[in-house]
Amino acid sequence: MFTDARNRFAARLILALGVLALPADVALAQALYDAFVQAVAVDRSDEVRKLLARGMDPNTVDPNGDPVLVVAARAGWEPTVDALLAAGAKVDAQNKFGDKPVMVAALGGHLSVVKKLFARGADVNPPGWTPLIYAASNGHTETVTYLISVGAKIDAESPNGTTALMMAVRGGHLATVDLLLAKSADINHRNQSGANALAWAERSGNESIVKALKQAGAR
Repeated sequence: MFTDARNRFAARLILALGVLALPADVALAQALYDAFVQAVAVDRSDEVRKLLARGMDPNTVDPNGDPVLVVAARAGWEPTVDALLAAGAKVDAQNKFGDKPVMVAALGGHLSVVKKLFARGADVNPPGWTPLIYAASNGHTETVTYLISVGAKIDAESPNGTTALMMAVRGGHLATVDLLLAKSADINHRNQSGANALAWAERSGNESIVKALKQAGAR
């Protein structure tokens, strides 16, 4: 059975070809779709470029609902990211969870990809979860440093009120915690559940982070 994404792609071809669309045309469209999605997933950038030249849409969505630029950015595939951007991929395209290319690149610590996406106009401070929160949650201190340098709001809140500092604490990333504290992150901010960074650190039993927070004035 064909996936919904493949069916949608084939349907667009049928609309374009009208009465001339034959089963062979649909089969070709589905084969091109499969080849394109697979090439993006494994960073075969030369194949991606060839398929783009044959008319593949740089904003194609894979069977999981991810725009292909999200797929490439999540994996840190620079050559494929370059190919998709050059072909007109939407830099802030998002999947059903609201994840955008720059967010998943930040989550993975793929700093060079993050920079490429910002050069194309990606939003550093989108509403809700932000690239900074994502980078901090995995302890990518270099990426966090860069994001702050380009204007990321250090105390931006996720939909449930969680901040980058809280996520760094939750992940046990002391170096990232120290950086955010040095940049004057709100140490006593509480999320919608009433928890703050210190509460999360104490709950996890991470004594080094508890000590760092208390020394910085957490209560």
